[in-house]
Amino acid sequence: MEDGEWIMVQCPPQKDLWNPSLANADDDEPSMPLKVTFSRSAKYWTDAIPIGNGRLGAMIWGGIQSEVLQLNEDTLWTGIPGNYTDKNAPEALAEVRKLVDDRKYSEATTAALKLLGPPGEVYQLLGDIELQFDDSHLKYSEESYHRELDLDNATHFASNPDQVLVTKFSTSNSGSLSFTVSLDSKLHHNTRLSSKNQIIMEGSCPGKRIPPQVNSSDEPKGIQFSAVLDVQISNEKGVIHVLDDKKLRVEGSDWAILLLTASSSFDGPFTNPENSKKDLTSESLSKMKFVTSLKYDDIYARHLDDYQNLFHRVSLQLSKSSKTVLGKPILDEGKMVSCQTNISQLRGGDIVPTSSRIKSFQNDEDPSFVELLFQYGRYLLIACSRPGTQVANLQGIWNKDVVPKWDGAPHLNINLQMNYWPSLSCNLHECQEPLFDCISSLSVNGSKTAKVNYDANGWVAHHVSDLWAKTSTYRGPAVWALWPMGGAWLCTHLWEHYTYTTDKEFLKNKAYPLLEGCTSFLLDWLIEGPGGLLETNPSTSPEHMFIASDQKRASVSYSSTMDISIIKEVFSIVISAAEILGRQDDAIIKRVFESQSKLPPIKIARDGSIMEWAEDFQDPDVHHWHVSHLFGLFPGHTINIEKTPNLCKAVNYSLIKRGDEGPGWSTTWKAALWARLHNSEHAYRMIKHLVVLADPEQEAVGFEGGLHSHGIECALGTVQGILEKHHLPYPEGLKDNAMPTLNLFTNIPVDPVIASDILRDATKVVAKIIGKPESYVMILLNGGVPIAFGGTEEPAAYGELISIGGLGPSVNAKLSSTIAQILQTKLYIDSSRFYIKFYDSERSFFGFNGSTF
Repeated sequence: MEDGEWIMVQCPPQKDLWNPSLANADDDEPSMPLKVTFSRSAKYWTDAIPIGNGRLGAMIWGGIQSEVLQLNEDTLWTGIPGNYTDKNAPEALAEVRKLVDDRKYSEATTAALKLLGPPGEVYQLLGDIELQFDDSHLKYSEESYHRELDLDNATHFASNPDQVLVTKFSTSNSGSLSFTVSLDSKLHHNTRLSSKNQIIMEGSCPGKRIPPQVNSSDEPKGIQFSAVLDVQISNEKGVIHVLDDKKLRVEGSDWAILLLTASSSFDGPFTNPENSKKDLTSESLSKMKFVTSLKYDDIYARHLDDYQNLFHRVSLQLSKSSKTVLGKPILDEGKMVSCQTNISQLRGGDIVPTSSRIKSFQNDEDPSFVELLFQYGRYLLIACSRPGTQVANLQGIWNKDVVPKWDGAPHLNINLQMNYWPSLSCNLHECQEPLFDCISSLSVNGSKTAKVNYDANGWVAHHVSDLWAKTSTYRGPAVWALWPMGGAWLCTHLWEHYTYTTDKEFLKNKAYPLLEGCTSFLLDWLIEGPGGLLETNPSTSPEHMFIASDQKRASVSYSSTMDISIIKEVFSIVISAAEILGRQDDAIIKRVFESQSKLPPIKIARDGSIMEWAEDFQDPDVHHWHVSHLFGLFPGHTINIEKTPNLCKAVNYSLIKRGDEGPGWSTTWKAALWARLHNSEHAYRMIKHLVVLADPEQEAVGFEGGLHSHGIECALGTVQGILEKHHLPYPEGLKDNAMPTLNLFTNIPVDPVIASDILRDATKVVAKIIGKPESYVMILLNGGVPIAFGGTEEPAAYGELISIGGLGPSVNAKLSSTIAQILQTKLYIDSSRFYIKFYDSERSFFGFNGSTF
């Protein structure tokens, strides 16, 4: 520390060196450019640049000799509307419940396979715009190559107002642009020319997930599609030739503009495509006729006005210091603004590829890169989810495969919800509308699934859905396929939308009917257990097995913590909504009140963590990627620092047990959880852990965290993780929001009762000194037999050394002397016999021995 200002220095890797604070919005300091940049063309799909308008999307590779724009349209899926009921399910359900009641969990897990249904349908692709350039374009310096996605402005874009994909090519030498362009697709299709400058592609998606043999007649008619590609060139120079009645050849032009429109026969999740009355080609041509009546500048201006109206609502600036990153000054003060103003623009300087910034982040911790990551997530949400489009699926709207990973489908046990976490906090509430349309469709099919499969009222949805609003279980092991809480979790987004917008009409006409139906199902799904409490049976904790008391692995039991946490959240929401709408006397609300008191509490396991299942089962994988049992803290609200401090301590240890490793979506969820614990140090550590460039050739690396140049739920979840961290208060004297943890080491055994008294006293003192509630403080006392307490008489099983960190020497001195006095007066330990150790960002560590530093 120099003259009261923090200076960034080298220190242990686990420490948070970048600690921005919220500053005034009128700070005029410029920010780093909001650009994703590349120094070469894309070698892998994940290196291509995504563009989209919510419905149409493309991945742009930036090739020199050849270029590909991989196209997507969000309604192109396999299949037709399905039947999501199973008349044999009630008998299977009774069998599983009996086995669970008999505590035969392994057998119940096996029997649960009878409850599982067929797989859902698969997200498809539209096709490719393929360009082959003249050999003259090969004469370039690799050092001069530059490719970028400008998050604020764009040359390649997909216009939402005009529903057209637009790309413009130009050269520095007049009359030197020459190329061949065509349309192609991996799906069944045909192409033809409609004029000297337009190509039409017509095709169809498979009517079944797994197409039948060739010439088979049992395949239903799937979704049909049509796309029109229009090529425009400079008036003064250039000519367009027709090749093979399928391709166009541009020669000697100054510039060229490609326009693409597309249509599909999808007419809602309940209408069979074969009943569609649409003339798809006429529809696409009609769109193109309107677009070509506009000048390029007008199309771009309309697109930019629409896009920036959303994107410019939020600005995030972090950093300012005498230190530099990549030769530029860094900011050490941060600001976050929600307004209708422009994002600060670039300040010039050398262009550094984004991949290089990712690689260097572990060392330079450039705050401007976090700004870019934050805004890139917002860009993706704007690009893949707009009013009237389909819900953002597992890959947003981008897909290159006819058999994408995990079907490219919306997964309801975290991924879909994570896609929309930043929609409200980032002032993009319009982008959330497709989610509500999706929930409405699920409620229709889900009411049939609930009634036939479970003899329950209301509606239900499980863990995977698709374009056709699948609500039944998916094939596969019960550990992830048997989970009827997907719809309930989605319903919490309805309430969040109301709390942000206070739109009472939305609450009355859209949200409450869906909440009411969801609540009806939950009330019928709950059954009374042997102890009089209500329970869910069967129940799983998503994707996580346990070892039962008979030492057999299983996944099916009863009342998993996530089940109960989600139900508590929904019950609380529907009661609040009913009160606002004056419906608190409705019969269903009275039932909810009665059921609330009978729900089991969230339990703390023997080791001090949150119990994941109703019983304290052995966990065969303590580092599992899911943290579902911590739902009550985030995104839920039933666990919080102020009202449930003991549960927060258990959450803290649960996160320590799970560790920092895991796929990207898990990492971002953990970041938000740490932030809700007011531990911004660890929240930032998770974000930093995420910023590792994943190798596309080593797909397993992506599962262990890290960034591709393009991702969806990971990128969107990271936005919320950053927001959760920076919504924390910054008390005077506290550099960041790391949970202050003092480790007190003594040379003698300490009686637990005495230790409890000491630590309670110490906790109160520390909390008062730093201006935090007692639940925010953890003090570990290690004597001859290590014991650990934290502001409570109940032992908490923590053993890690976590420093108080980030406090000035004067504050640490005050804390040290206070703790020393407690130890000397309570334990009669001479000052020479104890040592208080702190980690601090100014030095690797310093200690307090007796009364002197």
